[in-house]
Amino acid sequence: MASSISTALLLTIPLAPLAGSLIAGLAGKQVGTRGAHTVTILGVLIAFIGSCLVLQQVLDGARFNATIYQWAVVDKLVMEVGFLIDGLSAMMMVVVTFVSLMVHIYTVGYMKGDPGYQRFFCYISLFTFSMLMLVMANNFLQLFFGWEAVGLVSYLLIGFWFKKPTAIFANMKAFLVNRVGDFGFILGIGLIAAYAGTLNYGEAFAKSAELAKLQFPGSDWQLITVACICLFVGAMGKSAQFPLHVWLPDSMEGPTPISALIHAATMVTAGIFMVARMSPLFELSDTALNFVLVIGSITALFMGFLGIIQNDIKRVVAYSTLSQLGYMTVALGASAYSVAVFHLMTHAFFKALLFLGAGSVIIGMHHDQDIRNMGGLWKYMKVTWITSLLGSLALIGTPLFAGFYSKETIIEAVHATNLPGTGFAVFAVTAGVFVTAFYSFRMYFLVFHGKERFHHKPFPPEDNHAHDDHGHGEGHAHTPHESPWVVTLPLVLLAVPSVLVGYFTVTPLLYGDFFKDAIYVNTAAHPAMKELADAWRGPGAMAVHALTTLPFILALAGVVVAWWFYLKQPAIPAAIGRALRPVVRVLENKYYLDWFNENVLARGARMFGTSLWKGGDQALIDGVLVNGSAKAVGKLALVMRRLQSGHLFQYALVMALGLFGLLTWQLWPFFSGLLR
Repeated sequence: MASSISTALLLTIPLAPLAGSLIAGLAGKQVGTRGAHTVTILGVLIAFIGSCLVLQQVLDGARFNATIYQWAVVDKLVMEVGFLIDGLSAMMMVVVTFVSLMVHIYTVGYMKGDPGYQRFFCYISLFTFSMLMLVMANNFLQLFFGWEAVGLVSYLLIGFWFKKPTAIFANMKAFLVNRVGDFGFILGIGLIAAYAGTLNYGEAFAKSAELAKLQFPGSDWQLITVACICLFVGAMGKSAQFPLHVWLPDSMEGPTPISALIHAATMVTAGIFMVARMSPLFELSDTALNFVLVIGSITALFMGFLGIIQNDIKRVVAYSTLSQLGYMTVALGASAYSVAVFHLMTHAFFKALLFLGAGSVIIGMHHDQDIRNMGGLWKYMKVTWITSLLGSLALIGTPLFAGFYSKETIIEAVHATNLPGTGFAVFAVTAGVFVTAFYSFRMYFLVFHGKERFHHKPFPPEDNHAHDDHGHGEGHAHTPHESPWVVTLPLVLLAVPSVLVGYFTVTPLLYGDFFKDAIYVNTAAHPAMKELADAWRGPGAMAVHALTTLPFILALAGVVVAWWFYLKQPAIPAAIGRALRPVVRVLENKYYLDWFNENVLARGARMFGTSLWKGGDQALIDGVLVNGSAKAVGKLALVMRRLQSGHLFQYALVMALGLFGLLTWQLWPFFSGLLR
């Protein structure tokens, strides 16, 4: 049994992608397109192999928690770079590097001919480094560094096609919304650092019982409740939870590979990972957990509704991501942290598969993304068709598929919890099953089956999401075609874990010792996982039993209704849309949250800023303090100029008058005495 992990191996894992990023970014012209993708793919491949070795050692019992580099010491607060390797971080490392490797390979085909080819590989490899530093951190400072770094790279990649106004708007929107979340995040870290006196995870967790006894100054709230809610606000921004979710659908303006890597599989799950890592703190506050539960429930259900009315293939998958992130958050609120992380892993595989499959469809359709212009593509894109079907089946929780084990367990865990928001959460995650199946197979049927609508496209693009045709489709006229092997190979490799990983990992991850020293649950106060463990009979029995449960019936109903509506009776959804036009309008406007943000918050901020500018800067600072003082000095100078004439007789007169006045003042008491 291994007892420790090599520091050199751990350093190699994040530094290999960083080296590839630096070479592609700084020497892109010298190494060329082939050199750029070669060094970055090699760097991520090394990181993936290293992560697999680390996972194997963790399975053998090895652990690592040590400082790599001490940066500074302020009083007793130590700022350092350090690694914490346990089951949670080892699993995340493998997921991040595997999905990143698939995306790197896929990008070779998808971004072929793009003038920013080397820059793109630089960015995605830099993202991999940043995400690895985040999940391997053993302290809050490094966590925050990785947190902000992945946000920065996300900003760069969303606006990768920086000549498109919509891309610039989207990346600025993502940047600003995440700053709102990060403000709460850094407040939470600050509270823990101030009252625990440390930035190290282990030391802070060791003092959690002491923190639980403290009250937040000036209120009746527990300090630990305020700190946990602040930390979760950071997760709401990064993991796109209501109402800070508004940036993620617009982030589809970036190239499809980054939609798969950042906005489905890795970056948006950073908030889920963070809350799971902070489980010793969150377990001390039912108020914080209930807040997490309710926010996750709202996101899971209401973001799914928005997926129903989307016609852009990437945006359907994007709203699916929002809904599934809500499911993960619900699991966190139910103290089923291991289930949340388990769904994070399974979701990473099948959602990356769906995004890359959508990208393959976009290539085959010559960059038309409107699903109403597709249909019958299974004849032309068989690999994309089969892999997309497998991804969709995993997403809706089909028994034996990866998503089934994680999603079904989340629903069961919510039923077993006892927080005030449990009733709403149960409804949200159960109803969400039908919604997910409906919008997923609506997209699947419209894209791959039914009438071929691409010969005479009935709909113009709703938004200009497409980028320049970089050579895709040359010589193919308007007939769809299968993507090259560098695009389809990652689809096949991602399809395998999308089908199998749940069955083979559910027992050790949820009911074994894999997370025993990484996740803490107070089973007396939050018994959900204990109840699930007592009822566990194995993955096969779970799949058989699921055939008689409500979630399976709802998922099947969602598929059947989508098939009937969009392949057999397409007039029905059109009629429903007309009858429920007010509801559809609300959905089309995304619950008017963007309108509220732009016309209330943004306009209010502009008005406040304008008042500060005109009233504070122009009137007070410039008008009074700067220009006012200058004018006062000028007027005083004009008066003084009259006294400084340069004529000696005037100076002599003033001196005489002054002397006379001084003598009068000094001798006045003497003369006044004589007069008495």
